[in-house]
Amino acid sequence: MHKKTMTLAILVAVLFLLGCTSATQRTKEGDEKRQPIRTEVPERPAGQKDVLGLVAEKIDTVRVGFIGLGMRGPGAVQRFTHIPGTKIVALCDKHGDRVEKAQSILERAGLPQAASYSGSEDAWKELCQREDIDLVYIATDWKHHVPMMVYAMKQGKHVACEVPAAMNLDEIWEVVNTAERTQKHCIQLENCVYDFFELTTLNMAQQGLFGEVLHTEGAYIHNLSDFWDAYEGDWRMQFNREFRGDVYATHGLGPAAQVLDIHRGDRMTTLVSMDTKPVNIPEYLIEKRGVDRDSAYLFANGQNTMTMIRTEKGKTILIQHDVASPRPYSRMYQVSGTKGFANKYPNQGYALEENMVPGEGMPDHENLSAHSYMPREVRDMLMDKYKHRIHRELEEKAKEVGGHGGMDFIMDYRLVYCLRNGLPLDMDVYDLAEWCCLGELSRISMENNNSSVEVPDFTRGNWNKIQGFRHAFVD
Repeated sequence: MHKKTMTLAILVAVLFLLGCTSATQRTKEGDEKRQPIRTEVPERPAGQKDVLGLVAEKIDTVRVGFIGLGMRGPGAVQRFTHIPGTKIVALCDKHGDRVEKAQSILERAGLPQAASYSGSEDAWKELCQREDIDLVYIATDWKHHVPMMVYAMKQGKHVACEVPAAMNLDEIWEVVNTAERTQKHCIQLENCVYDFFELTTLNMAQQGLFGEVLHTEGAYIHNLSDFWDAYEGDWRMQFNREFRGDVYATHGLGPAAQVLDIHRGDRMTTLVSMDTKPVNIPEYLIEKRGVDRDSAYLFANGQNTMTMIRTEKGKTILIQHDVASPRPYSRMYQVSGTKGFANKYPNQGYALEENMVPGEGMPDHENLSAHSYMPREVRDMLMDKYKHRIHRELEEKAKEVGGHGGMDFIMDYRLVYCLRNGLPLDMDVYDLAEWCCLGELSRISMENNNSSVEVPDFTRGNWNKIQGFRHAFVD
């Protein structure tokens, strides 16, 4: 080879190698950039153990103290008057008139008056200190949830708290650590997991009708324009005004997480969130409250937030939040598997591969396939066939007592049933943590150019300890 040609060849080879090295370097740098944002998982304190499948001593009569008697509390008091094996011991609200109204619920039910606590921001602490209370039931505004839960557990009480129970990661870890340290039940009162469609669909999934479930969706889409002024001190509006992210994810995420066995064989690993700019609520503040335009549009939370979550086993969850748009109410619940599909809003229905539709007792329909929803009569027969045991036992009473169509009553009944029989609760403190963490994690993603964010393992390595979500029963 000519010397000049040989030199050129060597130069080309060197440039090629340099290019490969440069490309490799860029790939490595790109991979590093694509690594999810990590959030700290603190080590479990010495002597502390997990509460997965926690079983506490049986309580023959569950003695309850209620804190917060504004919007949700009175309904809970009323429901407990219908639950056997309970005693309403104490009622607390900083407004004395609310306590008296709750006392009238007991009077109408023929029950004795409960101890009253009111008139002070700290009156709830006196309730928690009572030795004749087993369960503290919290239905206050969001900012008081964690201090009350933590204090009640430290006083030796089991705790049930309205949603969302915790608003950021620091609060969540404090609740998890307190539950583990005290070995007390601490649950979030997520009623949507007891909805008739959701629970029936869960049973179908557990019986294999949808094959392997690969994707779920959930949402809370509820225009609150008629309700903003009902929140005392404007606390809910102010929270949305100050904080960005899905601050109310639990109604959508709870049922989706249960059907995917989250921290019972699978776990959420990463999420990505996006939001739209806020418009309707700032305009509401301008039109209804006379807030100047510049101040009104200093509004942190987007109008619609969307969060996509991936699990350890390669499954996905899509969660949405919108409390501002003039959209029909929707608690989207969608289950998509390898053999079938379920959908709640706006059209409730199922689509299954033909060979997955049980034949016995089912109407004969031609062209029954997964290309469209099954006919209504087939759906109704299917839902009756796979009606969950909980609904078979409680449906009639639940619809009589009420509370979001009966699912509130079932939620409270199941809590008492498990406490009385020394069974693991249907929801634990790790469900609370996972379903609430979207509040802060979605904000982190949005504020970092919609980056991927790591979901902490709140069980600290024990997410695979229990295989499959199941409701516990005595038999």
